[in-house]
Amino acid sequence: MVEQWIKYLRQIGAQFENHTVTHFGQPVDEQQHVLTDDILMDLSYLGVIKVTGKDAQSFLQRQLTNDVEQVTEVKAQLNAWCSPKGRTIANFRLFKSEGIYYIFLPEENIVSVLKRMQMFVLRDDVKLEDISYSFARIGLAGANSQTLLADCLGQTPDLTVNSTLTHDEIIVLRVTSDIPRYVIISKAARLQKIWECLSQKARPVGTQAWQLLNILTGFPQILLETKEEFTPQMINLQLLGGISFTKGCYVGQEVVARTQHLGILKRRLYLVKAETDQLPEAGDTVYCAADTQGLGKIVNAQFHPEGGIVALAVLPIEHAETAPIHLHNAQGARLQILNLPYSVN
Repeated sequence: MVEQWIKYLRQIGAQFENHTVTHFGQPVDEQQHVLTDDILMDLSYLGVIKVTGKDAQSFLQRQLTNDVEQVTEVKAQLNAWCSPKGRTIANFRLFKSEGIYYIFLPEENIVSVLKRMQMFVLRDDVKLEDISYSFARIGLAGANSQTLLADCLGQTPDLTVNSTLTHDEIIVLRVTSDIPRYVIISKAARLQKIWECLSQKARPVGTQAWQLLNILTGFPQILLETKEEFTPQMINLQLLGGISFTKGCYVGQEVVARTQHLGILKRRLYLVKAETDQLPEAGDTVYCAADTQGLGKIVNAQFHPEGGIVALAVLPIEHAETAPIHLHNAQGARLQILNLPYSVN
């Protein structure tokens, strides 16, 4: 995290646990505002990789699941990077600002992604660089967030999902199209002024609120515990616009394409809820009542303001909607399948 930014957050009441903002002094009250009001949160748990060099576009095109040539100064893109076996190493947003590509992903993944991706550079004129400590990142969400952002910045990205804007050394990404949600990236000093403006009407809350909204919108985030566990289709990336089936070859493309064209997908991502006060961790196994081996795995989970937990879990399609499914063991809390906010047909 950027030291100057941490210092500022502490000054305005941010409480930290494991380098993550948990709340701003009123955790219970803040949680009740997450789904109903305009909210503002620190996103330092997400980091940024900068990709430069004259071969940057062609390099990324050969590595990632989506058509990198479609990324512009005003349009970001969901993407995944896979192993040769077609398993997702990381998924993220790829965006472009002032001619430079950036990968926006959980900071915990950056070291392993950089180390492994660097092996594919070979003779390409490409430089991969972790710049997470050069910029601060915040999230803004809520029905009025577009108006608030316009009031504080003077302009906003287009209304469509993945629209981007670079303005006065500030990068803004719109990550949802229905109820607006934005990522704002800039130097700490400049972002401090933006936070002060937005917080006049948006409620500061803990970082977990952003993760909760990701879950409720069906957007998975591969973490170290689930690295190389799933193909992109198992985490619904094709439904979220994160895979191109018309671009050229990329790492893992053969497996991903075969799964799609043969229609052999046996597992996919589900939104689930459980009445429990124990928060599952990424990679935790879920079970059928009569099963001892485990049916699937938790991808992400968070507490819900109305009680219990919600999670994204990869489950067998054959069993998910017919057999009782439980957390941690066959007698654990039962998972209720909820509707995702997008079509899964």
